Amino acid sequence: MTKKDKKLKELLDIEVKSRNNNFELSYDKPDPLLVASRYDDEYIILLCALFAYGNAKLIVKFLDSFDFSLLNESETTIDKELEGFYYRFQNSEDVKKIFKTFRRMKLEDSLNNIFKEVYRKENSIFEGLDCVINKIHNVANYKSQGFTFLVSSPFKRDKQGLIKEIGNAPYKRWNMFLRWMVRSDELDLGLWKEVDKKDLILPLDTHTFKVSQKLGLLQRKTYDLKSAIEITNKLKEFEPRDPIKYDFALYRIGQEKKI
Repeated sequence: MTKKDKKLKELLDIEVKSRNNNFELSYDKPDPLLVASRYDDEYIILLCALFAYGNAKLIVKFLDSFDFSLLNESETTIDKELEGFYYRFQNSEDVKKIFKTFRRMKLEDSLNNIFKEVYRKENSIFEGLDCVINKIHNVANYKSQGFTFLVSSPFKRDKQGLIKEIGNAPYKRWNMFLRWMVRSDELDLGLWKEVDKKDLILPLDTHTFKVSQKLGLLQRKTYDLKSAIEITNKLKEFEPRDPIKYDFALYRIGQEKKI
């Protein structure tokens, strides 16, 4: 490791020590994990992750307005109770549909099972996520711009059927969900025990993208899946077994404009 990298690792380790704790989650410092951490239901937690785009304060306010127990009610009740609910790109029908879809999936299987069945074949986070995303679309059997944005489209693949690194978005909200579920500390929930945290990919958003460029963690200028992988590989030089422990610190540094 170069002298520059050692200095950067020291800086990030200090940030992680002060950031990766539940004191960082408050209405003064809003983050969707503030709401997600109240639950141990993976479907509720995924809803919190999927709606986590836009202004953090507004995200938390919107998530607070949900009655997540609707996931255990009838579809008629879901339709009635969520009439008029909308959030940015999702209209009322989109919101109702994701609740009804997750209700059906909950009755059938756990997200953990759906994910790990594919993940464990090659320890591929992306293949696992792609399987879950496809499952949601199949169960929903519904198309709209808002719903597709919320759930994401399946990963784009090359002619050999392999998931592309260039040409795919970073899948930030999905990778954030995995961080919450797989990592275990005062910050992250650690509810999924059979996924190795060393396989996680950085949940790349605009804050971490810019900060990573400024810190020298990223040389690329394109905001895509390949950039998320490049930063993750660089962080593995600092912490091979848990590279994504740096994610929240990088995000806060960017959000607070510390660099």
